[in-house]
Amino acid sequence: MATAGSDGTRRTPREIVDQGPPLPTRQIMHQWWRDIAFLHWRADPAVVAPLLPPGVRPDVHDGSTWVGLIPFRMVGAGLGDTRPVPWLGDFLETNVRLYGVDDSGRRGVVFASLEAERAVVSAAAVASFGVPYKWARMSGTPLLAGDPTGAWVSYESRRRTGRHPRTRIEVVVGQPVAEPTGLHLFLTARFGLHTRAFGRTWWVPNTHGPWPLHEARLTHLDDQLVASAGLPGLTDGPPDSVLFSPGVRTTFGLPQRL
Repeated sequence: MATAGSDGTRRTPREIVDQGPPLPTRQIMHQWWRDIAFLHWRADPAVVAPLLPPGVRPDVHDGSTWVGLIPFRMVGAGLGDTRPVPWLGDFLETNVRLYGVDDSGRRGVVFASLEAERAVVSAAAVASFGVPYKWARMSGTPLLAGDPTGAWVSYESRRRTGRHPRTRIEVVVGQPVAEPTGLHLFLTARFGLHTRAFGRTWWVPNTHGPWPLHEARLTHLDDQLVASAGLPGLTDGPPDSVLFSPGVRTTFGLPQRL
């Protein structure tokens, strides 16, 4: 089944995973997403819908929308096409993310929360994009090198504010995914995000190359972030999908008003 890219062209799932569409605006930011684990649970679209910004409805695959708990390492982040920002451009992050689509057919993620270990980055992201970054104390497995198959990877986070929700995630990386399924593409080939800022809903385009995906096995999960984001009980059961990727480099374009 073909879907619409951010540039309005029609793309098959195979094309989406191979390469994201060109940015429709000038580049405003770049970064690497490294050592990323994708934990996902099925969810009722009616439960998720109130958590999305106006003008965005739940995106659905196989009768369900999906909720992701996604820890990773941000590496080499920088503005425009300049060199990465020293120190501030490298940090751990853990997202609770939802999946939405707007009336123009633009598919993207909606962040229910984002934990980051850099307070300055968190404050700047909230002020500029309206995304709900939270300052957290975080730790994780050192940056992996080479083939990650068989590696044990761990992530831990505890928010420094509010009720201090925490998460601890451990996965073992499995074999590479030879041919991504429709679900794999739905959960990872997301070339934009929807957010609410300055009283309006915005879509922020991004693009990147193909995810080098691996199957993964969850060995430990103790999570409060998903419940804190407004979805209590969801992570009490095992995830419906667990994947891992060594990472991709991504670039972002200017926000576009819905």
